Amino acid sequence: MEPEASRKIRWIYWSSGIVSICGIIFEILFGALGSYAFGDGVKQYALTIGFFLSGMGLGAYFSEYVRRRLLTAFVLVELGVALIGGVSVLLLFLITAYGGPKSGQIFLVLVTLAVGVLTGMELPILIREARRIGEQLNRSAARVLFFDYAGSLIGAVIFLLLLRPWLGLVRSAFVVGSINALVGLLIAWRFAGDLRRPSAVKGFALGCLALLSFGIFFGDKASHALESQLYRDQVLRVEETAYQRIVVTREEGDTRLYLNGNLQFSSTDEYRYHESLVHPAMSIPEQHKHILVLGGGDGLVVRELLKYPDIDKITLVELDPAVTRMARSDPLLTAINQGALDHPQVNIVHEDAFQYVRDNRNLYDVVIVDLPDPNNESINRMYTVQFYEMLKKRLAPEGALVLQGTSPVFARDCYWTIYETVKAAGLHTLSYHVDVPSFGNWGFVLATREPVKQQALRVETEEKNRYLTEDTLPSLFHFGKDEQNPGKLRPNTFNDPVLMDLYGDAWKHY
Repeated sequence: MEPEASRKIRWIYWSSGIVSICGIIFEILFGALGSYAFGDGVKQYALTIGFFLSGMGLGAYFSEYVRRRLLTAFVLVELGVALIGGVSVLLLFLITAYGGPKSGQIFLVLVTLAVGVLTGMELPILIREARRIGEQLNRSAARVLFFDYAGSLIGAVIFLLLLRPWLGLVRSAFVVGSINALVGLLIAWRFAGDLRRPSAVKGFALGCLALLSFGIFFGDKASHALESQLYRDQVLRVEETAYQRIVVTREEGDTRLYLNGNLQFSSTDEYRYHESLVHPAMSIPEQHKHILVLGGGDGLVVRELLKYPDIDKITLVELDPAVTRMARSDPLLTAINQGALDHPQVNIVHEDAFQYVRDNRNLYDVVIVDLPDPNNESINRMYTVQFYEMLKKRLAPEGALVLQGTSPVFARDCYWTIYETVKAAGLHTLSYHVDVPSFGNWGFVLATREPVKQQALRVETEEKNRYLTEDTLPSLFHFGKDEQNPGKLRPNTFNDPVLMDLYGDAWKHY
């Protein structure tokens, strides 16, 4: 083979590896974007993989109709991937902000399919071009596929270790799109003699690269403005971590914290929720030496616990260090949690709650589970019989376990499934709920090793509370007819994760 032909072949192989890296990153990016924006990670990743691979199949089929000017077609395909993929995240925010979640989901499916189609066209075109230059078919196909598969692994690692934690979703999309555009530009420059209208193609590639580069530097500001439309109040803080998107808003004295778009608290009424979550359980054991809090990285549960002078130690297990860092340093949040996380009795552990409970061997007088709702498979693990069985082993003989259980009004089957799941773990349970204006009617499950009568519960911190008193406590245990246990609900387990579907069905109209 001529030296010039060999150099061209090497360019094709390297291009196939780079575009494969970009393709797998876009696939993972779309799955993560769907999970963040719409919950239920298994569903979103399943849809992403299905539509992306189906699109690749269609793209491979369509590539048969590209018979002339293969490299011109390849460059245009690359620029199509660059533009569509690069602006995808920003456009999703725009469409979701003004069209609602359903419009956003439809858009994400269409984008995934479109990028999949274009990605599916890339390798067949490159294989045929390598063969045209002089490479044997079996050799060209094997080498292009080698670079493709190797590139897929590299792309996955780059997304997990570099792009998501350092750039976030918006800038990651623009960066990867820029790489696709750069590949197209380099091929257009290197193979100008093989292109149709090379000057126009190179000009188009330069324009795409300039647009996407602009997005790298200013995309976050634009997404911040668009994201503000998703919240009723002014967005003051936005941080995208390896685990979630954290947003803090404030309007007329009301500070609100959102994780992945889901409200965690409103400063105007959060005390109703946290006092109701903490104090009934704290009245059960005679001593409060060691308390375990799972979740609650905002510090509000700990604030309530610090009302008890006999506590020796509070262990707070929060997966995302960014949440506790913000709760300890942001003046808006420290004003609400009263600097609770900096108290010397508080030990913060940044670890997965399931893993911590599984590996830990301490006994706790009270365990408070303040985790997000079970809207994805990762969190759903902490709402299973198996998890509650592990928590039972961590309870002191007279200890108490309490957890938030979503709304018995808006998600009745979901709430009572959690209740039945706790019972199935061999614990004795009491159910109660409270009205929180920003949330609505919210439910809790209180559990112990031995039966405890509701009449035995007390409010030891009444003078320090803003809402919960001895007089209001009994009312929390009364449920209206439309809130009561409908019966015949299966407990949630690893093997039969019924809770996620119940949760999704319950909240899709709210």
